[in-house]
Amino acid sequence: MNSLNINSIIRFVVLILTQALLFNHINFLDSVNPYPYILFILLFPVNNNRTLFIFLSFMLGLFVDIFSDSGGVHAAACVTIAFARPPVLKFAFGMIYEHQNIKFNNTEFGNRVIYFLILIILHHLILFTLEVFNISNILLVLKKTLFSSVFTLILCILISILFSNKQQ
Repeated sequence: MNSLNINSIIRFVVLILTQALLFNHINFLDSVNPYPYILFILLFPVNNNRTLFIFLSFMLGLFVDIFSDSGGVHAAACVTIAFARPPVLKFAFGMIYEHQNIKFNNTEFGNRVIYFLILIILHHLILFTLEVFNISNILLVLKKTLFSSVFTLILCILISILFSNKQQ
């Protein structure tokens, strides 16, 4: 096992545990819930096995569902953003993605924020749509998506900055 695989395993376990033990208990104004566990999907190495990546994304969501007692909504949202990741990477990073040599620590900050934001909003929109599952509550879904996405984006950026500096 190389250090990249070990880092991915550690990131997987730590993000699930912090989500379950800390972030699941934050519920501000009944519509702001942070979900920084999706950093695992956002920062997963680009040139790895796609089937393994989709499976790990499903397992990530499933474990969060088990700890949250949420019936599969996290797994569905995680698998969806795992599938949507390649076109979002191409949109956010362009030619760097085409050559399969993205190192997230070395990318432009603005590109990274755009990439994070698109996948976070997509994840939260699917998550809250499945959670509420009622078209008459579309405003509630949009409100929860907006506020939780902003909070999650800020946390993901802070966490990625904190831990990328320690590795350098």
